[in-house]
Amino acid sequence: MQRSIYIRPLGLYGAAPAAPDAEGDASREMWGGLPLAGGRLAFSALEVLERSPRGTERRTIGLGDLFERDWGRNTLAAADLLEAIRAPRPRLAGLSLERPRLMGIVNVTPDSFSDGGQHDEAEAAVAHGLRLADEGADILDVGGESTRPGSDAVSLDDELRRVIPVIEGLRARTDKLISIDTRKAEVMRRAAAAGADILNDVSALTHDPEALEVAAESGLPVMLMHAQGDPKTMNDNPQYSDVVLDVFDYLEGRIRDCVAAGIPKSRLIADPGIGFGKHLHHNVAVLNALSLYHGLGVPLLLGASRKKLIGQISNVEAPRDRVPGSIAAALFGVAQGVQIVRVHDVAETRQALAVWEAAQTGSEVRASAPIS
Repeated sequence: MQRSIYIRPLGLYGAAPAAPDAEGDASREMWGGLPLAGGRLAFSALEVLERSPRGTERRTIGLGDLFERDWGRNTLAAADLLEAIRAPRPRLAGLSLERPRLMGIVNVTPDSFSDGGQHDEAEAAVAHGLRLADEGADILDVGGESTRPGSDAVSLDDELRRVIPVIEGLRARTDKLISIDTRKAEVMRRAAAAGADILNDVSALTHDPEALEVAAESGLPVMLMHAQGDPKTMNDNPQYSDVVLDVFDYLEGRIRDCVAAGIPKSRLIADPGIGFGKHLHHNVAVLNALSLYHGLGVPLLLGASRKKLIGQISNVEAPRDRVPGSIAAALFGVAQGVQIVRVHDVAETRQALAVWEAAQTGSEVRASAPIS
């Protein structure tokens, strides 16, 4: 179902921490702006987007016009979007999302686009995950099926054989959150039993007809990603009316379906799916409009690390050489209020993020200090 109106927060800036009041509450001084997702950023203007037979119409308004403007038939929709944009996000499996979090990639595959074959044995994958945890990853994302463009599907038995020993090995040696990156309901079920804390599905629980039920029964948070088509052919000829708005509509629809299936909205995370059924101009448009997806009312995940678009933009062929561009994408996402960034290079991204946070807030942030 298509919306008729969308709202994108603009003019984002770091909200300064205020002195604690008599009750010890240290709220944030917004300087005339409004809080973004209850976090450390605020916004001072809005872009209003409306679908019409002529295409997408856009206009920018200041917050002063927000409450004086006649929204007409879109009054309720605009009010709901604004509330979704402002509302604080719940903790993710106990983890506060008030500040940006890093998800470290643990691929247990022979054919992933960037690090396929490097950690395809359980012992090597566990060691890699523990190293990412030491480097500052808040979440370890374990996957046993490559979903890169052109990849073939992996059998259930092969995927289970790859990921379950790794989840068990990590769970025994770290208290970091563990997510399972899978499209299969049975992998979700067994991963949860092995100690996974989060389900991460690039098909947004559409690939496996049992996935919605299993996810609801698990009680775990679920990451829903937008993708157009199957990994084998998804980038052959993706088509959109307006990619930014179409992605929003898809994710909003999947959130609605999850809630109807018994998964509370408080357990959902949205990922706009960079590189999944999108050409370069689609990916750049979605990146540019990231703050619009706060209107979904759930935490946002960005996964652009080492992906093809970075190589296309910077003329770098080898995925391993795309680290600087990956960090740039991560910092841009965080500056747009994204709560979770999925990365290969945790230490490098964390260092960049520590400097960005210090500069943004005007307060010292030590990279060596634990992030709680």
